[in-house]
Amino acid sequence: MDLVLTIVTATIIGTVLAAVLSLLPGLHVYNVMGGVVILMYYLADRGVEVSPEIFVPFLTSMIVSWSILNTIPSVLLGAPDESALFTVLPGQKYLMMGRGYEGVLVTGVGALAGLYFLILVAAPLASRILPILHSILRAHVHWILWVIITFMLMSEWPKSGHGGKAGWGKFFSAWKTLGAGLATFLLSGLFGFLILYRSPVSVEVAFQNIMPAFVGLFAVPWCLLNAISGTSIPAQCLTKSLEIDGDVILRSSAAGVLGGGFAAFFPIITGGVGGMLAGHATAQRDERVFIMSQGVSKVIYYTGAFMLFFVPALGLRRGGGAWIIQGLYTPRSQYDFLMVLGTIAISGGVAFLMMPFLTRLVIRAVTKINYRLVSVLSLIIILVMVIGMTGWRGFLVMFVGTGIGLLPVLFGSRRLNCLGILLLPMACNMSGFGQNVAEFLGLI
Repeated sequence: MDLVLTIVTATIIGTVLAAVLSLLPGLHVYNVMGGVVILMYYLADRGVEVSPEIFVPFLTSMIVSWSILNTIPSVLLGAPDESALFTVLPGQKYLMMGRGYEGVLVTGVGALAGLYFLILVAAPLASRILPILHSILRAHVHWILWVIITFMLMSEWPKSGHGGKAGWGKFFSAWKTLGAGLATFLLSGLFGFLILYRSPVSVEVAFQNIMPAFVGLFAVPWCLLNAISGTSIPAQCLTKSLEIDGDVILRSSAAGVLGGGFAAFFPIITGGVGGMLAGHATAQRDERVFIMSQGVSKVIYYTGAFMLFFVPALGLRRGGGAWIIQGLYTPRSQYDFLMVLGTIAISGGVAFLMMPFLTRLVIRAVTKINYRLVSVLSLIIILVMVIGMTGWRGFLVMFVGTGIGLLPVLFGSRRLNCLGILLLPMACNMSGFGQNVAEFLGLI
């Protein structure tokens, strides 16, 4: 009984902590988890042992809670200006139409559907099916990665150059965003080779060597954009009905499970890629399906990828959470898997129940507190974490990543292209010529 109480307490604490952290734009749960792991090593060196029944549920619940509640700042604190209203994702369009509260809750329903799938469908079948599927597909991962890269780059679409007379001006206007997207992917890919073969980050925190690069590519540009944006958020309507039915839930769940599950199971493929695949699978007029599928995809990717590490007879390390915790603990039995499943169920339920309250809280805050100040505060916290965990070398890595990450922001291309930092070097390595590329770049 005491053991159950310990697990539940650690789960609730991790859920609430991640709920608070998820409201800060640009702050990723993996950054905080890395700090927790460093603290665990610090305590272990001084003879203080923390039970797995404490830190495993704690870290698991942080991932679950963040994957559900991070939707709130993604929708409410990512306001585009009016010129970009029709080129952004439906979540931001809902915000600018005063329906941000509805957009957040629809995504939350998708997240809850994703959790139901993981617990009721994926978990019972995982240990039987996934080991077989893994053994079949692992020899084909390299060409699957190249197909994903090709689709990702080809699906970039011109966001300007429409209308007007034909000519070179219109051509260059249309290719401005496409060129920026291709340049972003190539530069981030070369940056990835540098991190992989000549990481400037100290070996003492090698498990966090890519963290400052990701912060620079994704978090810092977002905070800077929000901090300098002149956009004001319109009044939001607190709707009492989401107007969704079983058909919408089933269609969005199918797309989200496929996209998020693909990202969770295959190495290097991230949640952003899974969301892109889910988005294309729901490319239809009903934007509710698209928004809900993103909630499903995010939970399936973050929570599902972490769950795979604990599946008996599988033990796949997918996603940053599994890579962070692997140095602390190795699952040994069905008990670990059941403990993680229980944590996912409790944390997911608590986080979903917290969502309406936290959404209303953020809506009230942005009407009274300039959300630019929130972005500046988030940026300061991120800078302190990067320097505290990886030192000034990590800060320089973050600075370079920020330069690359600003390209999509300035030219309106897809930020997903920044994932070239992982996709390009790993695709080259899995295809057998990554070392040749590194030699050509003078890295080895």
